[in-house]
Amino acid sequence: MIEIIDENFNQKNFDDKAYHPLQSWAWGEARKKMGLKILRLGEFKKNQLINVYTITFHKIPLISYSIGYLPRSVIPSKEILDFLFQYGKKNKIIFIKIEPYVNKSQILNSKFQIKNKKYKIEKSPHPLFPNWTQILDISLSEEELLNNMHPKTRYNIKLAQKKGVIVKEESNIKGFEIFSKLYFETCKRQGYFGHNLKYHQIVWESLKNKIAHILIAYYQNKPLTAYQIWIYKNIGYYTYGGSSEKYRNLMGANLLMWEAIKLTKKQGAKKFDMWGSLPPNYSSTHPWAGFTRFKQGYGGKFIQMLGSFDLIINKPLYFFYNLAFILRRFFLTILKNVN
Repeated sequence: MIEIIDENFNQKNFDDKAYHPLQSWAWGEARKKMGLKILRLGEFKKNQLINVYTITFHKIPLISYSIGYLPRSVIPSKEILDFLFQYGKKNKIIFIKIEPYVNKSQILNSKFQIKNKKYKIEKSPHPLFPNWTQILDISLSEEELLNNMHPKTRYNIKLAQKKGVIVKEESNIKGFEIFSKLYFETCKRQGYFGHNLKYHQIVWESLKNKIAHILIAYYQNKPLTAYQIWIYKNIGYYTYGGSSEKYRNLMGANLLMWEAIKLTKKQGAKKFDMWGSLPPNYSSTHPWAGFTRFKQGYGGKFIQMLGSFDLIINKPLYFFYNLAFILRRFFLTILKNVN
């Protein structure tokens, strides 16, 4: 049985079944504050809640249609997909992007295709999450974790400590201001189209004291690097980061990641998800090669996720949406190169 979850539902019961921070009640509230419509669904079996799903809807400019997004849930059942298709038809939804938080190697039917004459599910041409990540087993002792690291990473951590870099958790207004400053400096430096300040303010205000933590590496009271780490149930996530161009030779980022891993471990987590990565056979010339190599130094495993899929509700508009997406990306690339 599928039911729409309203605002009066027990939030703790919802979060008990939420599979990922992007499925949590707090994340849904954050998205509402951003002006998005959200739909919370509960899947029940014999009156017992077994799964929850949080879907956000994003309006397409100039037309009265939207697209849906279901991030990091369990694999939706046929009943959920049927419900979403009917809901989408009634509410002018072009398609719903589905990106389960599921290891591909654990799924026999990795194509994720449900046979149904009413609708199609296709591999998404424009995934939002990378298909690969790196996940570290932090149930090991700190000594074992250090031994599993790449020697260069271990050396850099010790170098930062020797040079006097210190790390503080500052999950407060001051910490957020430092984090956001370094984050946007990094976006500008790398030509990355990140989320705007309002987005990050809403996310932080919604998730602080529950899920989100800010850690900052300092040298002589000057912030070098700042990370926002999420801890949800038994998994930690490295979500956002920023760094200064100054004192990069002090390897503050390496020490900061190690302290983030230790904090996550102390909070009771068993795994640490690096959030995104290239596959293990990545090219050294790829734009993401640098941060993939950085993450690889901590000894985690490369994990291929199930992938990104589109539940197509309006086929003609789905075709035109993808065409417009390609054209938009093309022109943004041109503008980036010109600037």
